[in-house]
Amino acid sequence: MNAPAKGPINLESYVCGAWVRGSGTPKPLADAATGETVALIDSTGLDFRAALDWGRETGGPALRAMTIHERALMLKALGLKLMEMKEEFYALSTATGATRSDGWIDIEGGIGTLLSYASRARRELPNRHLLLDGDPEPLSRDDSFSAQHILSPLEGVAVHINAYNFPIWGMLEKIAPNLIAGMPAIVKPASQTAYLTEAMVRRIIESGLLPPGALQLICGGVGDLLDHLGGQDVVTFTGSAVTGRRLKAHPNIVENATRFTMEADSLNAAVLGLDAGPQTPEFDLFVREVAREMTAKAGQKCTAIRRVIVPRNHVQAVAEALEARFARTPLGNPAADGVRMGPLASLAQREEVRARIIDLSAEAEIVAGDPGAVTLASGDAEAGGFLNPVLLHCERPDTASAVHEVEAFGPVATLMPYDTVEEAVALTRRGKGSLVSSVFTDDAGFARAAVLGMAPFHGRVMIGNRDSAKSSTGHGSPLAVLVHGGPGRAGGGEELGGMRALKHYMQRSAVQGTPRLLDHVAGRWMPGGPTHDDGVHPFRKSLAELEIGDQIVTPARTVTLDDIERFAKFTGDTFYAHMDEAAARANPFFEGRVAHGYLVVSFAAGLFVDPAPGPVLANYGIDNLRFLTPVNPGDTLRVQLTCKEINPRENADYGEVRWDCSVANQDGEVVAQYDVLTMVAKDAG
Repeated sequence: MNAPAKGPINLESYVCGAWVRGSGTPKPLADAATGETVALIDSTGLDFRAALDWGRETGGPALRAMTIHERALMLKALGLKLMEMKEEFYALSTATGATRSDGWIDIEGGIGTLLSYASRARRELPNRHLLLDGDPEPLSRDDSFSAQHILSPLEGVAVHINAYNFPIWGMLEKIAPNLIAGMPAIVKPASQTAYLTEAMVRRIIESGLLPPGALQLICGGVGDLLDHLGGQDVVTFTGSAVTGRRLKAHPNIVENATRFTMEADSLNAAVLGLDAGPQTPEFDLFVREVAREMTAKAGQKCTAIRRVIVPRNHVQAVAEALEARFARTPLGNPAADGVRMGPLASLAQREEVRARIIDLSAEAEIVAGDPGAVTLASGDAEAGGFLNPVLLHCERPDTASAVHEVEAFGPVATLMPYDTVEEAVALTRRGKGSLVSSVFTDDAGFARAAVLGMAPFHGRVMIGNRDSAKSSTGHGSPLAVLVHGGPGRAGGGEELGGMRALKHYMQRSAVQGTPRLLDHVAGRWMPGGPTHDDGVHPFRKSLAELEIGDQIVTPARTVTLDDIERFAKFTGDTFYAHMDEAAARANPFFEGRVAHGYLVVSFAAGLFVDPAPGPVLANYGIDNLRFLTPVNPGDTLRVQLTCKEINPRENADYGEVRWDCSVANQDGEVVAQYDVLTMVAKDAG
């Protein structure tokens, strides 16, 4: 990896399987702390149409040829490889203005997101090429015509246009779901910190773990890239709402209905509960979180707290506590020891933030910090983009506008007083849609009122209190398992959210037809589909021998009153419907004493289980259990067990088998319906 000490890095783009340097005059990129030139960037002359075609024609087919588990294992191997190299990225990260803790969010947080997706995909998704969305929809009375919603990978390219503040996390959190979904990506990082993204992409390509065309990189402008997008492509954008709206309105994107996901401006809020005065744990947590969100990454986080909403009688106490914390947060060159807050990404960004502070000052007064003067523990205030934390106070936020509309993307926040929970909620909603806001309270009633009022305007709401103080991930931490996005001015999009994120890169289709053919398309048996009984119990078959539709219909067993009473005595379940004839008859659902539902399930297992050792290794659960018809003493039960779905694990000698279990009485009425889940060996030996 190139290092700043060896001179500026000539950044290259990686397109069509080769590293390419732009043909124009490169733009210099400065170290955020020293002002020295770190890198040169240019993308002039790149063939963007060819890059898209390379992704569609080479990367897409290669990814779609892999199963979901194969893609997930590919990302796991990649994540582990990158984690071994993390110190290289940390060394370069200081040039972006990031301290070690700032870099941890970006570098290890990004790699951790990659690994999280790899793990969850293998755990939650089947090892196949497409996904099923919901259960089959019967469309005829005789089960001869049905429908199944499926999700299949789009056959275009995911174009990710990212922000400067998280050059690694911003890339990895986006490519993880699109690669698992089976779609290639072109990453366009913001120029200011693109050298860090380029360094990681070089390592990714060198690893050889991704198929050709799965990942491309543009260092510099996107040229005419958007002119060549189609209806199978996806664009994600992170940045200002103004730029996002301009891109979203691109004629070609509109013409082709190209999917566009935006994460834009967000005036996130933190609300201190009416119960959380000084000397309470919640007050201390609130102050700590606000200070951390204002100073981490020098406030250059899309999730940072911009509006600090507190009970009117605690405004002064909060202001003083925050000012004291700022004084204990040394500002300086992130490469120096003891520095806890680095500079903004550039001198231009510092001037931008100062200009926004002037806008805010029309409605609020500065109560802590001086935007015109810088106090440094190390570094050069003239060369680097340094800015002290600045706290403002708006006395009348209910009538103000700028404090709810102007985002100073730096270490800046505005204190706002309120008197009732309704007023606090109303103030959060004035942001017109945010990625996240938080509520610090130990009062359940306040928490409920605040969350219900805030939720429609926020992608995420965090409640902080004493019970979760040690375990909480905090206000500003997007997590792989939770939605990252928000309504309104926050962009109206969603990223992350666990396996939900894959759906941005897949097409949902309703497939209609006879179950015999739908079974084959979907890889799951459904009522009306073909079944077969070759005389071999399905539990005697390994995954190599088992087929979807393999079925056994068991002999019958009669349930007696003695069975019910013995089960009640053995389990301790003496609910009156099982033990008291008169009381059971008085129940509107029963005609008399009935068998326990779990007695029915137990008897069913006794009917269909083959007891000898064999390919079936374990029963690990039951899904969708429903008791549909009461079972009375004297009823006779029979089980129809059908192999419903086979899911071989990619890196194990066993897989999961889902069995459709239908328990019926002597009249053919279904009394219980559920799925049985088992682990089955891949091979008989």
